[in-house]
Amino acid sequence: MLEQTLWAARAWVAGRWQESVLLEVNAQGCWGAIASGVPVPPQNARRLAGPVLPGLVNAHSHAFQRAFAGLSERRETDADDFWSWRDHMYRVALRITPEQMRAVAAQLYVELLRGGYTQVCDFHYLHHDPQGARYTDPATMCWALADAAADSGIGLTVLPVLYERAGFALPTLRDDQRRFAGTPELVHRLMREVQDAKRTYVNAGAAIHSLRAASAASITSLLRLLGDEPVPIHIHVAEQTQEVDDCVAATSLRPIAWLCEHLAPDPRWHLVHATHTTPAEIEAVANSGAGIVICPSTEGNLGDGLTDLNGWLSAGVPMAIGSDSHVTRNWPEELRWLEYGQRLLRRQRNVAAAPGWGQPSTAARLFDAALSAGANAAGQSSWGLVCGARADALVLDPHAPALLGIPPSHSLNALVFAGSEPGFSEVLVAGQVVMRNGHHAQQDAIAERFAAVMDALWNHAC
Repeated sequence: MLEQTLWAARAWVAGRWQESVLLEVNAQGCWGAIASGVPVPPQNARRLAGPVLPGLVNAHSHAFQRAFAGLSERRETDADDFWSWRDHMYRVALRITPEQMRAVAAQLYVELLRGGYTQVCDFHYLHHDPQGARYTDPATMCWALADAAADSGIGLTVLPVLYERAGFALPTLRDDQRRFAGTPELVHRLMREVQDAKRTYVNAGAAIHSLRAASAASITSLLRLLGDEPVPIHIHVAEQTQEVDDCVAATSLRPIAWLCEHLAPDPRWHLVHATHTTPAEIEAVANSGAGIVICPSTEGNLGDGLTDLNGWLSAGVPMAIGSDSHVTRNWPEELRWLEYGQRLLRRQRNVAAAPGWGQPSTAARLFDAALSAGANAAGQSSWGLVCGARADALVLDPHAPALLGIPPSHSLNALVFAGSEPGFSEVLVAGQVVMRNGHHAQQDAIAERFAAVMDALWNHAC
């Protein structure tokens, strides 16, 4: 990889816009040096066409669900909720092949790059073939994701999932969950294989589907296998009120309370959704050092509910974002709906802003939270426009409708709250341009393969 020097009139460094920023990319594709206040760039520097933001981590993804986005927006019965959506979603989970997974994930990853994400954490539980039998290579579906990441150029964190039962009182999986079966040993093996492969921009952690889907004994076994290894550990928790009620019935504790009391989470842990909480649970998570991952567009699409955003932010809990089921695939919209949900709930504006803490900008506070927490969720030791981090960047298009004529100091606010499409003229991963003016070099071929897979999966089926 060639060293290069970039220069931006403005860049988001250390939580604020800084002027005349020189960014040096080293031979490893990381930021070798970053300096602001360099009014005259060196002769060899490439001038970037607009203000520069760091790329964000998408901290929660089920790649295969991109093949289901838009196909559940009708109701034929008296009621529809998360659980009925899930039953329909299993149709694609039971059919998709490794080759189809690669095609679907590649399309998704190109879309995520266009939406400003440069790393994605895939919460991966499609371990087995459609009949529920183990592939000759148990990591077959992991490699499908990794191949898709290579096709697109995005960074990938694979999170193999422990999934062994259908509910607190249901000790085995349902037949339509047969592809998901995962033991602690399998999860650990898959994580190790992905790590040992050392694919470019690919790393791994581990995941527990949920307290309802994994027994305490199996979770403990997985944690024992992981030991003190500094890998991210993700878990769905408190997404649905029924899950909370079932957990109380089975354990006498709410899910987050049980997790904090019995599993001793630490900063490696990331609680996905964490929608239904009490102040005491938020305090327990804050004391543990664990983070949360909020997925506003999916939580809205599924009718999950609204998390206590102010509670989490006030407690200082790290908060990443994810696109989960991928009904939307850009982070400005996730941040917008994270804030809008609170505005509708409280009938107030700029709920996430904290002027008393020196954070009057709603978009800036949410962006910096997602930037910082996303790094840990993806197992990245550093992230953003800092020396040593991978040289990922987003170059804003000052002529995009949301940004046209906007005073520079309001660019981030306008990007989040004044547009429907992300306004990035370039997306860089490890210093390499992977998206220019919304165009990816392989997007036509990737889209063609995706369309063929969608036709195979859904023709005459909807």
